Amino acid sequence: MTAVHLEMLGPIALLRLDNPLKMNALTPSMLVSIDTHFDALDRDKTVRCIILTAEGNRAFCTGADINAWGDLKPAEFARRWVRDGHRTFDKIARISKPTIAALCGHAFGGGLELATACDIRIIAPAALLALPETGVGIVPGWSGTQRLMRLLPEPIVKEMALFGRKLSAERAMTLGFVSEVSDDPIAAARGIAERLLSTSAQATEVTKYMIHAAVGEDTAAMIETLAGGMISSSADKQEGVAAFRAKRKPEFPGA
Repeated sequence: MTAVHLEMLGPIALLRLDNPLKMNALTPSMLVSIDTHFDALDRDKTVRCIILTAEGNRAFCTGADINAWGDLKPAEFARRWVRDGHRTFDKIARISKPTIAALCGHAFGGGLELATACDIRIIAPAALLALPETGVGIVPGWSGTQRLMRLLPEPIVKEMALFGRKLSAERAMTLGFVSEVSDDPIAAARGIAERLLSTSAQATEVTKYMIHAAVGEDTAAMIETLAGGMISSSADKQEGVAAFRAKRKPEFPGA
């Protein structure tokens, strides 16, 4: 039975993919579970950081389970599989809490795209990264040619997506795609996550929004989120709401 398990380590959430017989390949039910967990974790004020990892050390995730999409009609493939997956991955990328992907094994295709949606990545020395989609007659569908292009040089993405070349942990570290190569990625991720506990949760959230606005991750929403937070603390906002409720003309103090 495939699943996604959530373990709470105090204010740190550890979300673990569990489909070891298929090297943690993603199924529709796993995508729904990931989506549901991230919704809940984003709303939980006690959560400071989310670590995304997987069962076993052979693979973090080898992408989408071909049995889940292989027989879909073109419209279903585009609408149900690609777009639904994109919505989930966008949710991961844009969540207000810092996220860490702990890659204890290979991350291929959708698995690499899943890791790319996290803020930082820790990888095991023997783990490989790949975009093998063209080898089965499809293309990267969950941001492999979009979000990944902001994190790796264009020729490297082309090596992987066009020529099927795998990226080693060492080379990924040299290129800045991963933050650390560790024999125990989960322990390393926990160590990084625990550093957040002495920082301001609100300042961390706002800083993440600022960085995302700069790199183009949902820029419009990030700018309006920051602006909304700024204006909501103003006296003008308080006066506007009070005037609306009292059905009178507002007298804005300009502060």
